Amino acid sequence: MTNIDTWPPWVAIIFAGGPILLAAAGLAFSLYLTHCHLDAMKEALKNSRYMYIWGTSLGRRGLIWSLLEISKIAGMVVWPRASIIMGEVDPGDIEKFPPYLKRLLVVDLAMMIIACIWMGVVVVLLRIR
Repeated sequence: MTNIDTWPPWVAIIFAGGPILLAAAGLAFSLYLTHCHLDAMKEALKNSRYMYIWGTSLGRRGLIWSLLEISKIAGMVVWPRASIIMGEVDPGDIEKFPPYLKRLLVVDLAMMIIACIWMGVVVVLLRIR
């Protein structure tokens, strides 16, 4: 049953193509966050060193940089311990960060992680066939 060649063709196509669609949806969601919620995130993290250094250029450097910036902000907010230790983010800003924005960032990170894990499973199944 683990041999993907024995699966019905549509199931195999959906299973193998699912991570690509999820990754595309994740990219689209990251762009949505960049264009619609970046100003609110910058305001919520206004006391952080990262925003002090990069705040004026966030969202103005192109498509790829926008995606990288939203990923960096998501990592700082969802897993703040390392960023607090490095001094990039203020602990007070993390405590006061709006819950609706944090929820959106958690969804963004979850989509990225699930797509990567799913792709890993597809690769393993294709390797053992």
